[in-house]
Amino acid sequence: MLSNVEIRELIPHRYPFLLVDKVLEVEPGKKCIAIKNVTANEPFFQGHFPGNPIMPGVLMIEALAQTSGIAVAMLDENKNKLGLFTGISSMKIRKQVVPGDVLRLEAEIMVFKRGLAKVKVSATVDGQKAAEGEISFAMVDKE
Repeated sequence: MLSNVEIRELIPHRYPFLLVDKVLEVEPGKKCIAIKNVTANEPFFQGHFPGNPIMPGVLMIEALAQTSGIAVAMLDENKNKLGLFTGISSMKIRKQVVPGDVLRLEAEIMVFKRGLAKVKVSATVDGQKAAEGEISFAMVDKE
């Protein structure tokens, strides 16, 4: 398990764009299971949508990418590196996520070779799929 402080040591994201609150389970380079507590005071709910707050699908995908990045960032070879999106495929948004939901984020690293990762991801709320698909990213030097 990783706390929010430990997460911030691994990935560069900060409020309001850090979308992983806690890591429940992690196997470096293999998988990561994390939580995003969706609260009514999230800044994106002001405009998405007034009177009917729904977490944007792209932010669910970003939360999944951050979860994936945590698993890969824990490898010694990736210290001081930054994960950058290279692709999203077969992504499906299956459920609306609203304030009060606890988004469970799961990332399984399918391939990680020469700094490139391909990851199977899924997000659930109360056991129901909210999003699923595959993402890919590259680990690059920070400067």
